[in-house]
Amino acid sequence: MTLSANLAAGLYIVSAVLFILALRGLSSPETSRRGNLFGMIGMAIAIVTTLLVIGVGGKSAALIGGGLALGGIAGAIIARKIPMTDMPQLVAAFHSLVGLAAVLVAVAAFYSPDAFGIMQDGIIKGYSLLELSLGAAIGAITFTGSVIAFAKLNGNMSGSPILLPGRHILNLALALGVAVLIGMLMKSGGTDPRLMWGIIILTLILGVTLIIPIGGADMPVVVSMLNSYSGWAAAALGFTLGNLALIITGALVGSSGAILSYIMCKGMNRGFLSVILGGFGADAAAAASGDREERPVKRGSAEDAAFIMKNASKVIIVPGYGLAVAQAQHATREMADALKEEGVDVAYAIHPVAGRMPGHMNVLLAEANVPYDEVFELEDINSEFANADVAFVIGANDVTNPAAKTDPSSPIAGMPILDVDKASTVLFVKRSLSPGYAGIDNDLFYADNTMMLLSDAKKMVEEIIKSL
Repeated sequence: MTLSANLAAGLYIVSAVLFILALRGLSSPETSRRGNLFGMIGMAIAIVTTLLVIGVGGKSAALIGGGLALGGIAGAIIARKIPMTDMPQLVAAFHSLVGLAAVLVAVAAFYSPDAFGIMQDGIIKGYSLLELSLGAAIGAITFTGSVIAFAKLNGNMSGSPILLPGRHILNLALALGVAVLIGMLMKSGGTDPRLMWGIIILTLILGVTLIIPIGGADMPVVVSMLNSYSGWAAAALGFTLGNLALIITGALVGSSGAILSYIMCKGMNRGFLSVILGGFGADAAAAASGDREERPVKRGSAEDAAFIMKNASKVIIVPGYGLAVAQAQHATREMADALKEEGVDVAYAIHPVAGRMPGHMNVLLAEANVPYDEVFELEDINSEFANADVAFVIGANDVTNPAAKTDPSSPIAGMPILDVDKASTVLFVKRSLSPGYAGIDNDLFYADNTMMLLSDAKKMVEEIIKSL
């Protein structure tokens, strides 16, 4: 059975509309489940439509069906086993596979141009070679860049910027080399495979040299940016394959990822171009991660924290990566419920880049069934800290560091932060006084109104609940 071109185009448009509705649904925790459902239905329609258009049957159908089954089973197992703390690494790993797939499709089309309908007068069409080379190049950058991002997030590589000597000149030389090879490939009509492989090799190297100098504090932007790259790679190959769904889906992923990266850069006071071009300004971040001055802090216990919060009128809870690592979201919600029973007004404050990826904290709180109307973004709650009796911070280090406002030389200078220091009392739960992912000390630890609760987040919150 095969579909007519008009029917296939109609189904692809339905699929594209569902993808758009999926993105719309994922913009809010309340509608995220529905958004995921729309995305899955849209993808199923796109896959089935594509298979019917090309009329797959026999051995090919068995191979494709087997591949879909293996991939689906592997994805389901991984998704069920991976804890939320490792979700950023998982996203980076998935992006690497998307990039690798783009490279493999480009290579397949290059070596079998007749099967893809891109031959003309014995050579590959010029614009098809441009699409193939761009898809392969972006895919290769996505692949190696995502592998480096995974290694940094997973602790296999230092989260600090790794500054290669003359890295900007090296990146520029690699980019120019890729551009020259693409021009030569188009001029040759695809008769010299070495040019295609040269493009792939240079961009594989470029993916490494672009991401290695970017520090851990900027890694959420990198993950979002690589997501955008994978979309553009898919869109470029969609033209070669003549697949409307791939073009639309790739454009949606590419543009939404780019917009999200820009929003995150704005939220972190980072230059968008400086991040995507390989960590301009990373030298300052690396220099700031040196020796720290030992200063006295005020330490407290679970009993102290319980007494202070029980007698408060308003408590604002600020979750961060420490909460995710300790899997303390359920205990935190239980603590909040206990405080509300005592008549305390409780709210949650979320920084746009808290955790290791956008929406990390929102998902964790939703998992613990925290009411959506108690969760506020930075711009909606920052003015409330001055009226709060307690700011209860759980591992949210860099996004609460006053140095962003007081130290112009700091790597996070100018970054919008949660103004927890304006609360009457700051209770800061953290395993130790070690710096955050940006690699700099947090002045909030040493403030007069801060009490450090040095412990595992889940254990400390559970002890506070007992004391309440």
